[in-house]
Amino acid sequence: MSVKRIGQFFNPNSVAVVGASSNPARAGNVVMRNLLQGGFKGPIMPVTPKYTAVQGVLAYPNIKSLPYTPDLAILCTNKDTICQLIEELGELGCKHAIIVAAGLNNEHKSKLRQVARQAGVAILGSNSLGLMLPHIGLNASFSHTVAMPGKLAFVSQSAAVCSTILDWAQNKHIGFSHFVSVGDCVDIDFDELLDYLARDAKTSAILLYIDNIKDVRRFISAARAAAFNKPVIAIKTGRTLAGAQAAYNHTGGKTSDDAVYDAMFQRAGMLRVNDLRELFAATQTLALHPKLLKVEHLTILTNGGGPGIMAVDTLLMRSGKLATLSEQTISALNKIVPQSSQTDNPVDIFGDSSPERYQQALEILLKADEVKNLLIIHTPSALAPSSAYAKIIAQTLEKIPKMARPFVMTNFMGEDAARSARDICVLSHIPTYRTPEGAVSAFMHLITYRRNQKHLTQTPESIIQDNLINSTMAKQHIAEYLESGHRYLSTHLSSQILSCYGIECIETEVALTPSDAREQADQLGYPVALKLISPAIPSKSEIGGVVLNLNDGNEVEQTAFAMLLRIKKTYPDAEIEGFSLQRMASRAGTQELRIAIKTEPDVGPVILLGEAGTGLNFSQAAVALPPLNMNLAKYLIAAAHDKGVLKERTLPDKVDKYRLCALLTRVSQMIVEQPDISNLELNPILASSGQFLVLDAQITLSSYQPMAGRKRLAIKPYPKELERQITLKNGHSAMLRPIKPEDERSHQEFDQSLSKEDRYRRFFGQLPQFTHEQLAKMTQIDYDREMAFIVSERYKSAYRTLGVSRVLMDPDNISAEFSVIVRSDSQGLGLGKLLMNAAIDYCKNKGVGTIEGITLPENLGMINLAKHLGFKVRRDFEEGATIMTLPLNDYTETK
Repeated sequence: MSVKRIGQFFNPNSVAVVGASSNPARAGNVVMRNLLQGGFKGPIMPVTPKYTAVQGVLAYPNIKSLPYTPDLAILCTNKDTICQLIEELGELGCKHAIIVAAGLNNEHKSKLRQVARQAGVAILGSNSLGLMLPHIGLNASFSHTVAMPGKLAFVSQSAAVCSTILDWAQNKHIGFSHFVSVGDCVDIDFDELLDYLARDAKTSAILLYIDNIKDVRRFISAARAAAFNKPVIAIKTGRTLAGAQAAYNHTGGKTSDDAVYDAMFQRAGMLRVNDLRELFAATQTLALHPKLLKVEHLTILTNGGGPGIMAVDTLLMRSGKLATLSEQTISALNKIVPQSSQTDNPVDIFGDSSPERYQQALEILLKADEVKNLLIIHTPSALAPSSAYAKIIAQTLEKIPKMARPFVMTNFMGEDAARSARDICVLSHIPTYRTPEGAVSAFMHLITYRRNQKHLTQTPESIIQDNLINSTMAKQHIAEYLESGHRYLSTHLSSQILSCYGIECIETEVALTPSDAREQADQLGYPVALKLISPAIPSKSEIGGVVLNLNDGNEVEQTAFAMLLRIKKTYPDAEIEGFSLQRMASRAGTQELRIAIKTEPDVGPVILLGEAGTGLNFSQAAVALPPLNMNLAKYLIAAAHDKGVLKERTLPDKVDKYRLCALLTRVSQMIVEQPDISNLELNPILASSGQFLVLDAQITLSSYQPMAGRKRLAIKPYPKELERQITLKNGHSAMLRPIKPEDERSHQEFDQSLSKEDRYRRFFGQLPQFTHEQLAKMTQIDYDREMAFIVSERYKSAYRTLGVSRVLMDPDNISAEFSVIVRSDSQGLGLGKLLMNAAIDYCKNKGVGTIEGITLPENLGMINLAKHLGFKVRRDFEEGATIMTLPLNDYTETK
């Protein structure tokens, strides 16, 4: 579904209520009442054969009898009639419907989806509470209360959570731009709504309540694009196995381990909260301060030492930072706090502080350059009611323009005494909380969001690894194993694949019998490790399938016999392929790591990092989604430390984190390039002095079969297959390829090389040089929905960018916008045509219908090139621009 169709869904001029009722206990009655009371300006048409009128509005007996086609229909009938009604709506020309009915099984949903597509009707639901658009007075729901106008968008799969949020928002005077209950997501899903809301000027932040995600790649793409523009906060249910099963029963979708969703949300630049309490806090903070914080440090002003300490403890325990006050600020504060000559952060002005002392302290802190984020705590005082302090705070802040003052939060402690103070703060657009811990937690939501956003825009280090990688040889090994029936590869077979990616395994020999094991051990030299080879036993060390430090042949043979007897008792039907033997490696001064790949049913391959141990357990590892670059690998290592699954060891030579990052990126590249690898475990890996030695490796192979409508990887990797060598008109060799995140520096140099005239033609004005954030957005692209081709040439000791073409597809791949710019000192080399043809070919292969670009009328070079390549060129005199359009299904490339 295109963004335009979604846009029409959220701007209806008329509404029909199918199944409208005069019975107060029916959803059709509540929906009619809400529509009539909401202030919607368009016609509301009840459809029911039972009543002549519903709530005073003339009713129509069926859909065919409606006087004209409604923009939106709300179906309040039982589930058995829905498919027929959708067909009738399609015949009438109605394109949008909300389905209230619940209890549809997967068969019903599949049929409904098929019928809706054939009828051309977009569906919100089933099991939907409905839709509220306060800015046009539309309450197309059976909610018990109404959403107030505001700038937050809320999208939820749970109707019950919608009702809870509405109650809370009413109490906090928080409004919404859109309030959407998606229910079972039979048709319209989170990704489409994110695409729409990311572009909506009325929405400053997006809140999601998620039970399951059906198309993970589309969701991540849409969430990442939205999070670049405005905060996106999600609460995802199913954190436990029982919770995940309940979520499945609720909406019918599959779910992965919760750690995978943590990794997914962070990768998309979103903020995840754990429960409704945190969602309420985050909602309030974002409603009043949706912008990204400039710095992380917090200053605390309080009239009670205890609450100030509670705030500090919460802040530091959640990895927050306290601001350091300047001597000038401390000196000014000491003059107004008679009991103290050593004021510090938190600033305690004591329990006898009057509203005037609060005002004086607040004015000092608001003027201090080091105070960028301020939490004001107040405990009830006998000197004046809490509301008096709230008024002083609001009045003091009102004197300073919003753009010039710090981000300010308040915490008025208590219940009855504090309620009116909190109301004053909310009405003055100041975030306020009941407890110090709640206020700091809400602040840390903004900090976590800031950090996640920084992850999106940090430039990864470049690392040359091509000499370590032979993906063609690895693919050949895998094909041979699959052809010979091998699905489970132990260390001696896995090592052939791993070595193709620069991953070193310890020398391993294989024996079929205990006597063979003895002979192999004699050749290796003692001491040795003996390990059972069996694909049926996932964790051999737990049942005695791994024995270390065997010192002679007799010991090896006897241990092998004993191992077989033990295994036969525990796993009588297990297939035993033999034994592997390895010379004992020295573990002194090493750290033992574990890297694994696991394929999740709805997400695809994920990467796990932790310390060596048994089993493939998400709770014992940090998780990331491939593909990884050096920065993302660094964050995975940091996450493993934060989670406590990777500890800093006191070693003679610490683990070289740069080389560990490089190892993780090679593992990532392997899983990206080798789709037949479904699972992998390297456990343990001995890490020391920048060297990594795998002692035990297991690879599970499964011939990958692409499925229609489903992508293997949750995030589309760099499309290396689009790289090609080219020769320029001056005879120089160059590379035409997609842009990479690592290209930021060369892209900055490219931007600086453009003449004022070229920049003016490309950007329709005299823009300043691009910032790091802007350059990061240009180089760290989502290959699923946009593409940038560059021509890169070796220049002195580095590479430089000679030209760029970009195409940005709409979410449904119907049309794409293009742009091209060539380095000012490299024009005349045929780069424009090369880059344009690359963009056109790419869009054709993606199935894009039309490609379109805009340029200034004086940019004759671009206009003539477009004409040469078959574009239709027209002048828009009103906009002062030239529009170039190419229908790709009629395109014949001009070489």
